Amino acid sequence: MLIIKTSSLGDVVHTLPAVSDAAAALPGIRFDWVVEEGIAELPAWHPAVDRVIPVALRRWRKNWWQSAVREQRTTFRRSLSERRYDAVIDAQGLLKSAWLSLQANGPTHGLSWSSAREPLASLAYRHRHPVAKGTHAIHRVRQLFADSLGYPVPTSAPHCGIDRRHLRPADPGTPYVVFLHGTTWPTKHWPEPFWIQLAGLATAAGQRVLLPWGTPEEQQRAQRIAAAHPSAAITVLPRLPLRELAGILAGATGVIAVDTGLAHVAAALDVPAVTLYGPTEPGLTGTLGSTQTHLRATFPCAPCFRRTCNFTGPHPVEPPCFQSVAPNTVWNALRALTA
Repeated sequence: MLIIKTSSLGDVVHTLPAVSDAAAALPGIRFDWVVEEGIAELPAWHPAVDRVIPVALRRWRKNWWQSAVREQRTTFRRSLSERRYDAVIDAQGLLKSAWLSLQANGPTHGLSWSSAREPLASLAYRHRHPVAKGTHAIHRVRQLFADSLGYPVPTSAPHCGIDRRHLRPADPGTPYVVFLHGTTWPTKHWPEPFWIQLAGLATAAGQRVLLPWGTPEEQQRAQRIAAAHPSAAITVLPRLPLRELAGILAGATGVIAVDTGLAHVAAALDVPAVTLYGPTEPGLTGTLGSTQTHLRATFPCAPCFRRTCNFTGPHPVEPPCFQSVAPNTVWNALRALTA
């Protein structure tokens, strides 16, 4: 079987429970998986995944006709078509993923016209499956896999099935919490002064604070948070590959995160986590699991689902909707979750 689910990090995590379902319903089933090169190591953490086929659509589209890129695309198509698959499942429902599914050798399955995010994508599939739009992404993918592969949709709780032997475990020591402060939309960022206050609450409770980062902007924010509390208890981590960062998350007492892909990795590892939602809401794509708590902004225009904030009234923090999610509230939520 072949899975097409290229990005993002959270979307890839959302697909893992469906792989676990299929492995339980059809013993011996094996998958290959097409995924963006930057997160290609993650699907291999599931024991039912044999081969990961990296794709670089995000990088290729900047220089689509460059000779080196054309050669890479040819190599990719060759690796995709060299096996005959019993089923090719496009779990993304986008035009780009539908195009990828057509490069593969096997009957294509995907969401129907009324179910896909981009309805035109459904025209690429031999088998089209209707899946209700008003349910969480994890449940949608579980149903798509069940309908594509011919087994009943499980009623059990989602299980990501990550084999932790693929992760690099963190060094034992003082209990620590991880602050996942980086995300893509400016409006998803929790105010920096709140992170600084939260770091003080954590260290006062005897916890180390670890601050990962992935971009120069995130590194600078982490350094400012640490500088506000001159203490060895707050550590700005080096830039880490996903395997090492996942190992650190797996060993954490708890995680506090904005709406970002790494929050889903923490949820997949059953790490107690509080995730903060301002312009977005967790109903359809938020973290799932008994170890997860969501704190949503209570603000006149939240959730707005906008990358830029249009609020013009007076506000003490930026973005303004997060003024309703105070550091004390967040820390108490994590304490309750880990009690």
